[in-house]
Amino acid sequence: MKRIHGHEVMEMMLSTGKQYSRASLVEDIERAFGPEARFYTCSAENLTPGELIDFLEARGKFVDNEKGLQTSADRICSH
Repeated sequence: MKRIHGHEVMEMMLSTGKQYSRASLVEDIERAFGPEARFYTCSAENLTPGELIDFLEARGKFVDNEKGLQTSADRICSH
């Protein structure tokens, strides 16, 4: 099972420049990292793509607006 840091998902979002719905973000995460990949952060482990989205959104890493989920480089911590 691949373990991917949540920052990599945020960097993927920035590199695509796309606006994401929750469903399209889950699809792109699974396409980029594989359907079996699990994600971790500094304070969470073994997250599915949907759980990672919820986790990062709750911590203000995503902005959910009428255009969809977005992030920005200044929301990615550097550790």
